[in-house]
Amino acid sequence: MATTRVTMPQLGESVHEGTISRWLVKPGDRVQEFEPMLEVDTDKVETEVPSPVTGVLKEILAQEGDTVAAGAEIAVVEVDTAEVPGPTPSPQPEAEPAVAAGNGRAAPRGEHRYSPAVMMLAEEHHLDLSRIPGTGIGGRVTKRDVRRFLESQGAAGAPTPAAVAAPAPSPPTRPVAAPAAGDRSLPLTRMRRLIAENMTRSKATIPHAWQTQEVDMSGVVANRRAQRAAFQEREGFSLTYLPYVIAAAVASLRQHPEVNATFDDSQIVVHGAVNVGVSVAAEDSLTVPVIRNADALSIAGLARAVQDLATRAREGRLKPDDLAGGTFTVNNSGTFGTLFSYSVINPGQAGILTMEAIQERPVAVNGLIGIKPMMYLCFSFDHRVLDGLQAARFLTSCRQWLEAVTAETPIY
Repeated sequence: MATTRVTMPQLGESVHEGTISRWLVKPGDRVQEFEPMLEVDTDKVETEVPSPVTGVLKEILAQEGDTVAAGAEIAVVEVDTAEVPGPTPSPQPEAEPAVAAGNGRAAPRGEHRYSPAVMMLAEEHHLDLSRIPGTGIGGRVTKRDVRRFLESQGAAGAPTPAAVAAPAPSPPTRPVAAPAAGDRSLPLTRMRRLIAENMTRSKATIPHAWQTQEVDMSGVVANRRAQRAAFQEREGFSLTYLPYVIAAAVASLRQHPEVNATFDDSQIVVHGAVNVGVSVAAEDSLTVPVIRNADALSIAGLARAVQDLATRAREGRLKPDDLAGGTFTVNNSGTFGTLFSYSVINPGQAGILTMEAIQERPVAVNGLIGIKPMMYLCFSFDHRVLDGLQAARFLTSCRQWLEAVTAETPIY
C-alpha cells in the first residue's frame, strides 16, 4: 500500500511553527480526510489539524510537546487503495526543525535555535538553555522542557549553578508575605500564559505613548437610534457603536497611512492593506481576531464582521488565519463602563485605539450649557513610529469623522 507523510501545515501567514499539544489518534487507528488528527498550539491560537488523506496511521514522527516547523514531517499514513494519492505538498520547502521562526536558515550542527516563547521563559527565570535537554525534534528545547526543568528544580530545591546564566536577582527589600488563610492559587492556563508573554514583550520592546480626545457622539447616537430596528430585523443581531468607531479608525488610517505601520528595527513598514484587529474578551481569555480589508466595508459590513469574529472567538472556533495579519487594533473597553484606558499595543503594530463609555455630560455649546452624549477616544501609540503631532492628527481625524455622522448617514 502507498503511504503519505503528513507535514505540519502553515498555521497562518505569520506562524512558522506549532507545538503538538495532543494527538487525537494513535498508530493503527483509521483516519479520515478532513477529520481532526491532532491539536496544535501556536503563539496565537490552539487549533485542530485535519488529516490530508483517508487511511491508517502507521507512525507518529513528532510527539506531544514537540515544537515543529511548518513543512516538517509529523506522521506516516498508509493510504487506502481506493485513494489515488499524490504528493502531499508542504506549505513551505522542507525545513530543518531547528529553524527559528522568522530566522530563515537552518541552524548549523551544534548551534541551538530557540523559539521566542522559550527564550522569554528562560530569560524570566535566568536559565541557560544550553544546559536543558531538549525533547523536540532534533533535540530542540521546547516550552514544555523548560517548564519541566523548572518543576524539577522546584522539587529538588534551588537551581544548580550550571543552570543559571545570570546571578539571581537580589531579594526584595521587604519579605514576601506568606499566603494568608483563604488565599488560593490559580494555575496559569495556556491562554493566560500566552497573553502574559505577548503583553510582556509589548511593554518591554515598544515605547508606549498615549493621547485622548473627547468626542461628541450626538450624531452617532441619533444614527444608531434611527437604524437600530431595521438593522435588527435585517441582520438578526443588534447594531452597536463599535462599528462606527472602527469605520472612523479605518477612514483615518487611509488619511494618515503612517499610523498603519510597523517598526522593523532598520525601517518603518507602512502597510498597504488595512486589517483591523478587534479585542474580544472572555472570562479567562483575550483574543484579537482581524477584519481583513476593513476599508472596503460599510458600517453594516463592519458590524457583520465583528459579530462573526466575536461569536466564533467566544465559542473557540477561531482559525489561526483569523488572528494573523492585523495592522491596527480597536478596543472597546467602554462596554464595561470605563472612561480612560491606557491599552497595551499589539506587538507588530504602531497603535491601538480604545473607545470608552458614552455618557451624557453637560458641555458648553455656543456659550450655553447643553447635555450631550460624550465619549473619550484613547490612543496608545509606538513612539518609535509616531510622534505626538502625527498621533494627534490621527486622533483628530477619528473624532471629526464621528462628529460628522448624522441621523441620515447611510450604514450600507
